[in-house]
Amino acid sequence: MTEFSSYIVTNEPTFTATLKTCKLTDLPEGDVLVKVAYSDVNYKDALAAKENGGVIRTYPMTPGIDLAGEVIESQSPDFSTGDQVLLTGYGLGVSHPGGFSQYQRVPADWLIKRPETLSAKDSMCYGTAGFTAALAVTELEKLALEKEAPIVITGASGGVGSISIALLHKLGYTNIVALSRKKEADWLLALGATKITDPADWQPEKIKPLAKQTVAAVIDTVGGSLLSALLPQIRYGGGAFLCGNAGGINIETTVLPFILRGIRVIGIDSVNVDTATRNELWQRLATGWYVADQLHSHEITFETLPETLASLLAGTHQGRTIVKVASET
Repeated sequence: MTEFSSYIVTNEPTFTATLKTCKLTDLPEGDVLVKVAYSDVNYKDALAAKENGGVIRTYPMTPGIDLAGEVIESQSPDFSTGDQVLLTGYGLGVSHPGGFSQYQRVPADWLIKRPETLSAKDSMCYGTAGFTAALAVTELEKLALEKEAPIVITGASGGVGSISIALLHKLGYTNIVALSRKKEADWLLALGATKITDPADWQPEKIKPLAKQTVAAVIDTVGGSLLSALLPQIRYGGGAFLCGNAGGINIETTVLPFILRGIRVIGIDSVNVDTATRNELWQRLATGWYVADQLHSHEITFETLPETLASLLAGTHQGRTIVKVASET
């Protein structure tokens, strides 16, 4: 029986998060057995590996909301041994053991076949963050903005924010404002940001129902008071595309920006997107929207995973971290 490594969190007898040796019989039920090559690290994974992080409900659990690898066994007519696949979202790493494991068994309808031109590593350079960014940019494109329109990206040094910048630059947008408190975030300029500003510069002491129309669109990963301050600054016909709540789940606003300026607010959910949309967007990320080689990313192994998870919780992490999961044999 194959033995392999999995990063597992448990709360019995006390909370621990550690690398363990497992067997295939330890894996959950599922239609497809995948040998995992790469995963990646998201804020949700950091919460999952933290006691009382609010993500995991049932223990023990293997975090990792993304994976890319090769089909080893399949009971589904849609997948065959040797197929190269990827999975983001659904219950992976939350209610179903996830990608921080060298083997994982998953439901077939969660998987998609990885585009041939996209390597397993590149697909995890994107991961949920890149897929979310692609969803947000797709919605933003529907505004039909001029390419020089001012677009604000909050949480710009994170995965969703930085990939959004790269995608917008790839599409020809020339006025991308990155909001980041990180002092060493000049790499965002190389991705395509026009300038980097402190989020505090966008938050007046008193937020008015309507402010000067300085922004055409916002891709927001922060929420909270920052989003509250930005909504009144969105110009007529603009929009905000909401991808996260790192700054809080509550916002204070009025109906005036929506009624008097016709702005729209679109929520971006990457967890339960239908398979057809997933295939379309991943094909786009593999071809015309390909930016994986430009991203601020680095590769780690299981051994340094705890350090990376801690940096996410501490707010010091930047860019994308790719986890090499596959064994050397």
